[in-house]
Amino acid sequence: MKDYLVRATGLNGKVRMFAARTTELVEEMRRRHDMFPTAAAALGRTATAAAMMGSMLKGKEKVSVQVKGNGPIGTIVADANAVGEVRGYVDDPHVHLPSNALGKLDVAGAVGREGYIYIIKDLGLREPYRGSIPIVSGELAEDFTYYFAKSEQTPSAVSLGVLVDTDNSIKNAGGFILQLLPGLSDEDIDLLEKKLAAIPSVTTMLESGLTPEDMLKELVGDLSSVETVDLRFQCFCSRERVENTLVSLGKDELDAILAEDGRAEVVCHFCNEKYDFNREELVAIRERMNA
Repeated sequence: MKDYLVRATGLNGKVRMFAARTTELVEEMRRRHDMFPTAAAALGRTATAAAMMGSMLKGKEKVSVQVKGNGPIGTIVADANAVGEVRGYVDDPHVHLPSNALGKLDVAGAVGREGYIYIIKDLGLREPYRGSIPIVSGELAEDFTYYFAKSEQTPSAVSLGVLVDTDNSIKNAGGFILQLLPGLSDEDIDLLEKKLAAIPSVTTMLESGLTPEDMLKELVGDLSSVETVDLRFQCFCSRERVENTLVSLGKDELDAILAEDGRAEVVCHFCNEKYDFNREELVAIRERMNA
């Protein structure tokens, strides 16, 4: 099964839903950053949420999710856009903690239970939209649920999951977001709450072969207005962009690099790609700054 997400409505258009399989996407990030299991689970959950939030946008709009807790993993960053391109990283990819009381990966321990989640949306306007909420659990699904309720005034249920295999690779990953729209009856809300309480975990459903559509059908039955978007890891770094970064350092800083090392190595945070510049290349960049 490939990675993709589905957008749909249910209960006669009174519930908006998103569900995603992100297994290959999360594995690609784990491999690129040599991530340990707990760190991979934390980034995987964040990137899955970002992918679904990106699907709420349109055109060239994009969203950046930044989780800044007080745990050892440091900051988690995941970017996504409306066409399913996702990337992400964590400050410390080598965080792995003992299992929590439920025998699960201790994501909350890695993230921390204090701090903030920041949501930055580039909607093509002069200034990006910025929202933030305090971390309420560190498990991330509960935190994103709180974000939608408080910052976007949309009652929502968020479920996220990452299952790491014995060889540290990602066995499966995914999630869903269910959002209540005006007109939903109390009876429908009660039924949804019961189904949410009884539904298996995302990783259990994926492990049993359920698709993103199947996960949503478990909650609301028949779906309508169904759309799908393929998901993939995509970074936007390039040698040209890195050269522009070196230029932005200024002449004095570039002169210092030439005097001290005579070379520069720049590593992209998001994809871990390395860009090397030898003395001749740095001199050429420096000379262009005089032009």
